[in-house]
Amino acid sequence: MYRLYREQYLNCDMETAWKFFSSPHNLSEITPKSMNFVVLSDIQDEPIFEGMEIDYTVSPVLGIPMKWKTIISQVKEGRSFTDFQKEGPYRHWNHFHEFIPDENGVLMKDTVFYELPLGILGRVAHRLFVKEKLKNIFDFRYSVLNDLFNRKHH
Repeated sequence: MYRLYREQYLNCDMETAWKFFSSPHNLSEITPKSMNFVVLSDIQDEPIFEGMEIDYTVSPVLGIPMKWKTIISQVKEGRSFTDFQKEGPYRHWNHFHEFIPDENGVLMKDTVFYELPLGILGRVAHRLFVKEKLKNIFDFRYSVLNDLFNRKHH
């Protein structure tokens, strides 16, 4: 099992952060275009809830589209939520999003536990490109969020 951990400070209030991150549609905005990340589920602006299922297609390798279904397995309104892969490219994927507000903004923490299929082949793939790919996705996300939340707009 691998673990990816990131944190980022957002210059906004809790309500703004929660509204942005708990909307599946904003995920494609903070994912690199090359991933062809598309939300298939017909979700309007409804708030996420435990048991909510969301279907995507994503093209993580060689532009080949794959189905990805996640389920929201835990929600603490305004504090945290977890998305868990029900079907998709990983053997295990559990992404815990945590939000800690203070007087200046919100500290957002992402903890992902994941495992690849195919035993040793999966481990080799992780070493060769999966680990780097995930790092790049989260780096991209960091920079987009920094532009959205932390740049002073005049």
